[in-house]
Amino acid sequence: MAHEGRTGRQAVDFGIFAHNEAEVIADLIADLSRQVALTREDLDLRVMLMANGCSDATAARAQEAVAALPEGLQDRFVIHDLAEGGKSRTVHRFIHDTARGDAVILGFMDADIRLPQTDTLGRMIDGMLTRSELHAFTSRPVKDVVHDKLEVGLVPRLIAAGGDGLTNFRKSICGQLYILRGDMARSIGLPAGLPVEDGFVRAMVVTDLLSRDQDLTRIDGDPAVYHVYESIRSIPDLIHHQTRLIVGSAINAALYAKFRREGHDRKALQDLLMQTARNPDWLAGVLKTELPRRPFGYVPFRFLTNRIGAFRKFGRRSPKALAVLLVGLGLDSVVYVKASLRMWRGAGSGFW
Repeated sequence: MAHEGRTGRQAVDFGIFAHNEAEVIADLIADLSRQVALTREDLDLRVMLMANGCSDATAARAQEAVAALPEGLQDRFVIHDLAEGGKSRTVHRFIHDTARGDAVILGFMDADIRLPQTDTLGRMIDGMLTRSELHAFTSRPVKDVVHDKLEVGLVPRLIAAGGDGLTNFRKSICGQLYILRGDMARSIGLPAGLPVEDGFVRAMVVTDLLSRDQDLTRIDGDPAVYHVYESIRSIPDLIHHQTRLIVGSAINAALYAKFRREGHDRKALQDLLMQTARNPDWLAGVLKTELPRRPFGYVPFRFLTNRIGAFRKFGRRSPKALAVLLVGLGLDSVVYVKASLRMWRGAGSGFW
C-alpha cells in the first residue's frame, strides 16, 4: 500500500552512506540536485546524508554543497554526522531511525558514485511503483573506465574487464544504488558488522525473510538506468576488495544456514534481526560457533569456482576471454586463501 506524506505526495527517502568521502561528496550532491524527481509534484523526496565514523570533513563539505544549492532544494537535504561507523549499522539506522515511517520507497546510495542522467532516481521510483510484484529495483553499475573512456593503462583495463558477466545486475542488489519498497525495508534488520550488507538485503528480499523459496521476480532493474563508479586501478586494491566480498558472502551464507536450521518463521526472524542490530558483538559470537564448517572450512568452495560457472554459461570462447579467465582464476585463488585466513583469525566481522 502506498503511503502519502502530509503534502499529499508520496514520500520517498534516500540515504547516502559516506565514510571519509570529503573529496567527492559535493559532486554527488550536485548530481542529485539536478534529479528531476526532486521537483516532481507527485513525490516528496528527501535525501539524508549518513556520514558515519568519518575522520575527515565529509559532513562539513556536504553542508557547504547543500548551502550552495537554490533555496527550493536546500530543504530536501538533511546531513547526519554519526560518530559510529560501519555500513550495515548505518543502513539499519537509516531504515529504522532516520527515514520517515510513511515513506513508500527507501533508497540506498554510496557517496562515491556519479549520476550522469537527470532522470535516474525518477525512473527507478517509477519502475517500482508501476510493478506491484517488485520489492527492490537496482541501478546498473558502470565503471568510469568504460563510461568516460579513460586511458588508464593495461592493468586497470584488465581489471575493468575481468568482472564483466559474472552476475546479472537485474537479479542482484548493487549496494552502490538501489531502492526498496518501504514496508519491505522496514521488515529487515541488519546485524552490525556485515561486510556485504547488500547481499544480505537481497537474500531477505527474494525469500521474504527466508519464509519462502527464492523468488527473483521480486527484484529487477533497467539497463537504461545506471550510475558510474570508480573502477579499481591496482591489483592490491582489487585483492582487498574481492577479499571483503568473499568474507562477507561467507558470513552471509553461515547466517542463512543458522537461521534455516533454527526454523524461524518470518515474524520470529524479523524480531531476531532487530535484536541483533542492537548488539554489536552478536555477529562475531555467531561466527565462532558456526565456522569453520565441513568440508570447506570458513569459505565455501563455490566462491572459488563461480568464475568458471559464469564463463561456461555466458563467456565468449575467444583467446582474450580465456586469458582473462585464467588471470581471474589466479586472483580468485589468492583471494580465497586470504579470505580463509582472515576468517580463521576471527577478523571477518566488520571487515571493510
